[in-house]
Amino acid sequence: QVQLVESGGGLVQAGGSLRLSCAASGSHFSINTMNWYRQAPGMQRELVATITSGGTTNYADSVKGRFAISADSAKNTMYLQMNSLKPEDTGVYYCNAYFMLLETMKYRGSWGQGTQVTVRS
Repeated sequence: QVQLVESGGGLVQAGGSLRLSCAASGSHFSINTMNWYRQAPGMQRELVATITSGGTTNYADSVKGRFAISADSAKNTMYLQMNSLKPEDTGVYYCNAYFMLLETMKYRGSWGQGTQVTVRS
């Protein structure tokens, strides 16, 4: 199995920046895709950004041009650089990974515990 641990959340003023990290640990796995989701109070969890093992990225329209997803495969770590933050970016940000277990060649998914991002107007 793969464990994901997020870090980097916090409280920031509107217009500010934060950088989230997600570290994946475990053994005998190969990550296919990693994603950042967020969930605002009373709202459904939404996909924010995606990065594939090949480096292809995709973003929700609401964050395009402001957020940047990246990954360091050597460290099995994914990042989300968030700039020009808005109050509506507030929520719990979750890391998600879709990976293959090398021993069974089966794909599985895993979630982190989430990190709170609060943007004050």
